[in-house]
Amino acid sequence: MDFLEKYNYWLTSETFDEKTHQELAEIKDDENEIKERFYKDLEFGTAGLRGVIGAGTNRMNKYTVTKATQGLANYILKTGKQDKGVAIAFDSRHFSPEFSRWAALCLNANGIKTYRFDTLRPTPVLSFAVRELGCVAGIVVTASHNPPEYNGYKVYWEDGAQIVPPTDGEIIAEVNAITDYSVIKMMNLEDAIAQGLYNVIGEDLDKKYIAALKKQVLNPEAIKNNAKDLKIVYTPLHGTGNIPVQTILKELGFENVYVVPEQEKPDGNFPTVSYPNPEDPKAFALALDLAKKVDADIILANDPDADRLGVFVKNNETSEYEMFTGNMSALFIAEYELSQRKEKGILPENGAMVTTIVSSDLTKAMAKEYNMKLFEVLTGFKWIGEKIKQFEQSGKYEYVFGFEESYGCLVGTHARDKDGIVAVMATCEAAAYYKSKGISALEQMENIYKKYGYYKEGQIALTFKGIEGAEKMKDMMEKLRNNPPTELAGLKVLEFRDYQENIIKNIATGETKETGLPKSNVLYFDLENSSWCCVRPSGTEPKIKFYCGVCTDSAEESKQQLEALKEHWGNI
Repeated sequence: MDFLEKYNYWLTSETFDEKTHQELAEIKDDENEIKERFYKDLEFGTAGLRGVIGAGTNRMNKYTVTKATQGLANYILKTGKQDKGVAIAFDSRHFSPEFSRWAALCLNANGIKTYRFDTLRPTPVLSFAVRELGCVAGIVVTASHNPPEYNGYKVYWEDGAQIVPPTDGEIIAEVNAITDYSVIKMMNLEDAIAQGLYNVIGEDLDKKYIAALKKQVLNPEAIKNNAKDLKIVYTPLHGTGNIPVQTILKELGFENVYVVPEQEKPDGNFPTVSYPNPEDPKAFALALDLAKKVDADIILANDPDADRLGVFVKNNETSEYEMFTGNMSALFIAEYELSQRKEKGILPENGAMVTTIVSSDLTKAMAKEYNMKLFEVLTGFKWIGEKIKQFEQSGKYEYVFGFEESYGCLVGTHARDKDGIVAVMATCEAAAYYKSKGISALEQMENIYKKYGYYKEGQIALTFKGIEGAEKMKDMMEKLRNNPPTELAGLKVLEFRDYQENIIKNIATGETKETGLPKSNVLYFDLENSSWCCVRPSGTEPKIKFYCGVCTDSAEESKQQLEALKEHWGNI
């Protein structure tokens, strides 16, 4: 069917409810809107679903969500693990409670037990719950930091990490095999409860999660001794982080925690920010105002599903606040964790760090300093989660720390996804420890650069919306793939990596070798002077992202070199 035939089917078929019919009737004279909603099916990709909320095959709604769930149910039934059940969580976005409930009832109708949280929870708590409850899978309904009109649906497997090959491809095949929405099974809530299929998760699991986080604390005495002196401003950005963050900081003894009042309560409209993303300095406007009033040492913000953490720290010389990048905040935590574990004699001899190919190369120097084995994986924390599983299965390495540049890290193995709550805890602990030594968080970051070199990283993104935008992104990637540059901003390209074609090419010799990583639509340029660039389409937004990294002997030189690389991609 073409998009108009699909539209008319949804408009008239009894498979879809009256609200759907009414919404679609309102756009009957807008062919462009009809095309956007029906020109394709909302893709169930390796990260699940993510899209604009509304009626249509290319939208997030009851039918696209339950289609995905029916496909997941079919796969679980084929594995024979349906008795283990599925854990389900949701965030503060519009329709998150409804989508999560419909997903549960679809699974229940297929005879699969579900454990759904009683109210909104952070994504890392869902990851923890999958393993704690011994489930075969998990679902979290969230669109992370996307604008208010979006929602999403992510699937986790029994190890508590997001699905990876071959499981992801097998689930995707089951979802794509459903072409008739009428085959989707559903049952009512009362029957599901009566049959013991629908179960509710409450605060008992939250307590276990908090207890797991507290086991990661290395210097409780530093917190105790500086609890009254360290001032922390926190914002959940209208999302899920408020209660667990306040709980863990209070239980650890932090006394001066100021939550931004205008952003404390969950709200899917995200009324105080244009974009609920802790990577965006604009999201910190209210937090910065509060920090100046209370003279805070650090400012922390989680995204709506609380798996990411953004950080501002006070510059004591200027009394202004400076933002850490995602690399900086993760490396600030990493140096603290590694140095303190070494000092206490608890740094494992077979310890491993895991990071992504677009994250800071400073990690390589840090891993060498602490005799850690470093693993680089593709973009996406699911690959870090997969490494943790492999370490546990083989026993060859012990996971110590992992992070990706997009403001996500994991201390401990209680979860298998990035955890913004444990990141808050670790950042506050480290800040308290360094304050006890008379060092601010910003001064400690400068100490890290003095120790390892001035590694600086940056990113720019070009947005391409709609059908035409998708074609432009495809064309841009193909041009770079087929005609890779030999020089970027005056720096020679030494090696060119094409992860989709699985080759690394030495530019000088022409020799090639395999990347050693799964195929992915990613291009990487190793440059002279310890610099690099990477290009990839976003998996969750209509954007192409350009990542750059440099290392020099001074902050100013690194800044100039980084800006030159970013300018090159901005003018492409």
